[in-house]
Amino acid sequence: MGIFDAIRSQFIEVIEWLDDSGNTILYRFPVQGQEIKNGAQLTVRESQSAVFVFQGQIADVFGPGRYSLDGGNTPILTKLGAWKFGFNSPFKAEVYFVNTKQFTDLKWGTSNPVMMRDTDFGMVRLRAFGIYSIRVTDPRALIKEVAGTNAHFVTEDIEGQLKRTLVSGFSDALAESKIAALDLASNYDELSKFIRSKLTDDFKVYGLELTKFVVENISLPAEVEAAMDKRTSMGVIGDVGRYAQFQAADAMRDAAQNTGGGAGTGAGLGAGFAIGNAMAGAMTNAMNQSKNDSPSGEKSACPKCGATNLANAKFCTECGAKMETGAQTVPCVKCGAALPAGSKFCNDCGTKQGE
Repeated sequence: MGIFDAIRSQFIEVIEWLDDSGNTILYRFPVQGQEIKNGAQLTVRESQSAVFVFQGQIADVFGPGRYSLDGGNTPILTKLGAWKFGFNSPFKAEVYFVNTKQFTDLKWGTSNPVMMRDTDFGMVRLRAFGIYSIRVTDPRALIKEVAGTNAHFVTEDIEGQLKRTLVSGFSDALAESKIAALDLASNYDELSKFIRSKLTDDFKVYGLELTKFVVENISLPAEVEAAMDKRTSMGVIGDVGRYAQFQAADAMRDAAQNTGGGAGTGAGLGAGFAIGNAMAGAMTNAMNQSKNDSPSGEKSACPKCGATNLANAKFCTECGAKMETGAQTVPCVKCGAALPAGSKFCNDCGTKQGE
């Protein structure tokens, strides 16, 4: 092989990139000191873009396809003078391949709690995490704003910046949405869509698109979760008074079934007395409630002692005699007060009735 053949073999004739990493966003084709030959073949696969940089300026951007590099299909390179010595001469240029596929399952999360003002619990601290997906939509902006002259740019090189942008957007969106802490779990989808639309412009600056944003979980402080559990329990219990009576009855049953002696017996008796008092109080309240349910203002005189009782009373509260509900009444011979038929004395003025 002659010297001219050796020199000619150094010219790059085939330019292509096969990505097997899965996380590479940008890759600089290894031109180094070699030169690209006029008529070289450029292959750009689906989900790729090829960017030519000539003398520090971004020149042509090629989408998916196969190209023969010459002055006809590289107008910007031609304008910049890449072919100034004629189309048969080689030229030097940097070639960057940009991966335009979606990079999925990227993680985000709050490293520190996010403060939120809630109508039910006041100021609460929230932690959240989830996943997101990105895609390069503007290779020029990616090289200018983020990658620069990096020969190998991967997702880990930009994840830190993107995570901080996402957490900041999440905090703002959470405050603007005004969703109550109790309703957050049922609004993950709505919150995710709102945050994604809110951060579109922020990602566009980097030449990226936020294709997906998912809130997987929002966790509340332990004390707030405990308060929520108590509120749920109270909703299940319903009537607190009836629940207390039910618990007291169960406790009395357990105390009655406890046949242990010694100190356990004393403790059981003490607990039994305490529970008995509580039960008695509950029963008294229930009886008073039932009394209050009687028609107000209606009274009835005892047919035996003449004491005043409630109209629906079955027995006299003074002498214990049975009340004759619905019995016939007669007026007092002196004061005219209504008296049960057969009364011997008036319970208002004390006057003897009849013989």
